[in-house]
Amino acid sequence: MLLRQLEYLVALARERHFARAAAACYVSQPSLSAAIRRLEHELNVPIVRRGRRYEGLTPEGEVVLAWAHRILAEGDALRHELSALGDGLAGTLRLGVVPTALPAASLLTTPFCDRHPRARVSIESLSSADITHGLGEFELDAAMTYLDDDSLRGVRRLPLYEERYVLLTPVDGPLGVAPAASWSQAAALPLCLLNSRMRNRRIIDECFAADGATAAPAIESDSVAGLYAHLPGGRWSSVISHAWLHMFGVPDGMRVVPLEGPARGPRVGLVVARSEPQSVLAEALLTAAREAGVRDALDDLLHTYLGGGPS
Repeated sequence: MLLRQLEYLVALARERHFARAAAACYVSQPSLSAAIRRLEHELNVPIVRRGRRYEGLTPEGEVVLAWAHRILAEGDALRHELSALGDGLAGTLRLGVVPTALPAASLLTTPFCDRHPRARVSIESLSSADITHGLGEFELDAAMTYLDDDSLRGVRRLPLYEERYVLLTPVDGPLGVAPAASWSQAAALPLCLLNSRMRNRRIIDECFAADGATAAPAIESDSVAGLYAHLPGGRWSSVISHAWLHMFGVPDGMRVVPLEGPARGPRVGLVVARSEPQSVLAEALLTAAREAGVRDALDDLLHTYLGGGPS
């Protein structure tokens, strides 16, 4: 059995199409199909349900796929550990990040790359469900996500920061010079918010409701970048997580206003799978994260934007 055959099987299960899987592996479709047939012959079990097109894996194929993920992950771990004993840690760290934590990801990845210049980082913006799947299938080495996600099992957790919510509003708007605002006051403004499929939006809707208000945004986006794109110009306001200030700052003509009441959200942290052997890359990221001071960096940034200067 060759590792390459297992890589082809993983690609086929992911792409659910022989031609796309072959393209992803940079081989011809006949080569990929022949390799999987050889794997079936060597293991003496049917792996793929075959018809006129790909129809999924057999029960035996699902078992082989699970082992393929594990074997390939252990092969990567071996290569990474050997590289650390030589010229320094090398390889690609696969990091999944929930969209609302992406603006703060560089607070981890930059110190990691400074420590390990031969290593690379591949970041994917993923939902919480996709992160859980990616860790379980050895497709991710680590993830930045909400730590109170009930679907996260069999992982190690390192808290990074708590989301803190503030109002971003035009300086010449109704609350532009206010020292603070209530959630009900914010709800009355022309708003631009993330859409209701996003975890962040559901949390702030709960905060609005706790103050007896309901937000009815005129603009909704499925990304932080899309939300921020509408803010310059002085028309829209938004409730944002303070972590977004690290990447996007405060647009010209706007200011940050503290929100009174329930302004703190859930914890965001770094998670890695509890697996043996441990991913050397994930362990290196955990070490960098423990020393990065993400919470303090974001709190200092918020303090500065609220007019207090560096703390």
